[in-house]
Amino acid sequence: MSSGYKDDEVYPTGDYGILRRLSAWGVHAFTASGVVLGLLALLAAVDGDARLCLGWLGLALVVDGVDGTLARRASVKEVLPGIDGSVLDLVIDYLTYVVVPAVLMYRFGLFPTGLGVPLAAWILMTSLYCFSNTGMKSGDNYFVGFPAIWNVVALYLWTLALNPWINTAVVVVLGLLTFTTVKFLHPFRVRRWMRVNLLVSTAWLASSAALVALHPARPDAVWVIWLASSAYYAAVCAWRTLRGPVDA
Repeated sequence: MSSGYKDDEVYPTGDYGILRRLSAWGVHAFTASGVVLGLLALLAAVDGDARLCLGWLGLALVVDGVDGTLARRASVKEVLPGIDGSVLDLVIDYLTYVVVPAVLMYRFGLFPTGLGVPLAAWILMTSLYCFSNTGMKSGDNYFVGFPAIWNVVALYLWTLALNPWINTAVVVVLGLLTFTTVKFLHPFRVRRWMRVNLLVSTAWLASSAALVALHPARPDAVWVIWLASSAYYAAVCAWRTLRGPVDA
């Protein structure tokens, strides 16, 4: 007997039709694809292919950047209340933002001899406190403390080819910043200057992809775009930190 409701309508009992549920599961599957990309990146690192490893991590970054928007549009939290999308996202992020980048930095000799394991352990341990921080976001959606974006750090250290001791200082300082109130820009959630933030983020992603693909070459135009977009992020983070507490 027909219930009289369409597949994409909400039932009086609070249940949802098959199309809405399939859509919500599709978003979860899209989010979950990040763990596969993380596995491929890890295997590439083990095989000694830094370029491919960073390529997979870049794709995982894109997935993580857009899945939240898709989840909100599909009302995933309401349609599938038994699956916590935030937890799913954090589990995948710990792999792609922390574990794989730590392995990459260790595997490709970005740390001084003898300090690879301790520094990788430092990355893993400090990141746990970032992911478990209930005050991770400010009222205006900036990250509070270093947000464990070690995939981005690995990209910079590998691309810039700095002295391993400089890399050590960078990793130690960023780990310590996890426990501070320094603000870091979330380009997809911060509303102020969002269009500019998204434009700069697109330029950064494109130039980063080009630098990885062309490594060790550094075309001037790509290099300038990459440095300029990086400087923009640094400037916004510094401005927001110095501004102090604000309401949402």
